[in-house]
Amino acid sequence: MTRFAAVVTAAAVAAAGLAGCSDSSSSADGPSVYFMNAKPEQDAAYQEIAKKYTEETGVEVKVVTAASGTYEQTMKAEVGKKDAPTLFQINGPAGQLRWESYMADLSDAEFTKQLNEDTPPLKNDQGQIIGVPFAVEGYGIIVNEEIFDKYFALPGATATSLKEINSFDKLKEVSDDMQARKADLGIDGAFAAASLSSGEEWRYQTHLLNTPMDQEFKDAGVTDMDNMQFTYNKEFKNLFDLYLEDSTVAPSLTPSKAVSDSMADFALGKAAMVQNGNWAWSQISDVDGNVVKEDKIKFIPMYMGLPDESSRGISVGTESYLAVNSKASEEDQKASIDFANWLYAGDGMQYVVDDLGFIAPFKGFKDLGTPDDPLGKQVAEAIQDSSLKTYPWTFQYMPSQQFKDDFGADLAQYAAGNLEWDEVVKAFQENWAAEKEANWKK
Repeated sequence: MTRFAAVVTAAAVAAAGLAGCSDSSSSADGPSVYFMNAKPEQDAAYQEIAKKYTEETGVEVKVVTAASGTYEQTMKAEVGKKDAPTLFQINGPAGQLRWESYMADLSDAEFTKQLNEDTPPLKNDQGQIIGVPFAVEGYGIIVNEEIFDKYFALPGATATSLKEINSFDKLKEVSDDMQARKADLGIDGAFAAASLSSGEEWRYQTHLLNTPMDQEFKDAGVTDMDNMQFTYNKEFKNLFDLYLEDSTVAPSLTPSKAVSDSMADFALGKAAMVQNGNWAWSQISDVDGNVVKEDKIKFIPMYMGLPDESSRGISVGTESYLAVNSKASEEDQKASIDFANWLYAGDGMQYVVDDLGFIAPFKGFKDLGTPDDPLGKQVAEAIQDSSLKTYPWTFQYMPSQQFKDDFGADLAQYAAGNLEWDEVVKAFQENWAAEKEANWKK
């Protein structure tokens, strides 16, 4: 979190307006809230929370959830309408660049005042707080410990416990052996299928890229974002290739796979591992026929051969910030702030823990406990574990969604055998430079 704050301070951010904007106005029946949600997996929880808030206050809350990978396009389409979103999410500084001209001053909001000091908000050039982080999350390689225990008991197993897996070499050794002995383990592959279809590849073009990107930023002194060269592309390739080769499906099939396919592989016991975050528990437990037990699901770090990996843990951070539409009516802006106050600093806080499963970075949550789900608990433990340093979420400094989409498409083509790795790296460097030039202030 400290490094995160340093990067926020160092990043040069400027307002970026959009054409076709128009003021939204209050409903004829009074003020209302229109919340644009970026995460499909949380739609049901938000709908129920909105219903409860309306029952308690009489203020209508409409929640619209963008389809996976379409949030920016959906926001762009909605923001110019008469009844535009009044409360929305942005993904860190890159999102601030696009939406700053729509982001109201939240400095005096109660939920802003309750923000933990080690989780910095987004500010404009005047020092006003215009984006408030609302959830700390974590991700890594999720493992089914029950399958691993079965593997550890096999004659000649390359490890006897998860604690022995503390490097890429060891992870590969274990994974390759599990793949070779998948019939003995009753699985189709060590890893669940990589989801590389368009709009579904975010676990790789964003989350997997985070650790080599963070290491490159660290080497450059955090602030050098102009010359991203994908220095640790070989390390990225190490783990990405492992996902493709020790999989439930052939690499050529991954461009047709969705996240739901991957999570079903894991939930049904077809795979021992899958890369994802703490939000994935519901995607696993809700699968019809799920065999993964709550006390047998664990995180391990995403080892790929980076420096000092044995001292690093999972990736923990945030890219999601709440913003209020400054072009909405004053009534609707106030209603939106009141809703956020209720949810993060008022009577709705328990819903954040129990229904959304967030580790919320606000002072009042320390007495409410951690999320009930097993992965959320492990993220909370990782935050408190001083023996391992977590990776910060550096990926929010990617230059644009277009860059992510292009990189994801190239990864899919590489998996399908249509691109060489050197071509992927070259395209990465060129696209980063072009998108950075187009989207980030110098």
